[in-house]
Amino acid sequence: MSDPVSGISREDVAHLAELARISLSDDELDHLAGELPAILEHVRVVQQAAGDDVTPMSHPTPISNVFRADEVRPSLSAEDALAGAPASEQQRFLVPKILGEE
Repeated sequence: MSDPVSGISREDVAHLAELARISLSDDELDHLAGELPAILEHVRVVQQAAGDDVTPMSHPTPISNVFRADEVRPSLSAEDALAGAPASEQQRFLVPKILGEE
């Protein structure tokens, strides 16, 4: 049964933890049952901070990615790149299998 003041019971917290697949001790359940109402109240206040005229955004300042032109330029040949490798096969570095897969 939920606490009338907070509206969130220990059982509610246990259910949420189970849904999130989080293992909580009895002490943690008791603690969070008391803390969750305050956390939810803070979320409610933050949600009310922005009015309808504020555009949702992921960053407070505009950002843009900087890309260079994709140009072909001189580089190592496959043979030169593999020259110092301990082992290679079909123009690729050959490394030991670590997962035991075929």
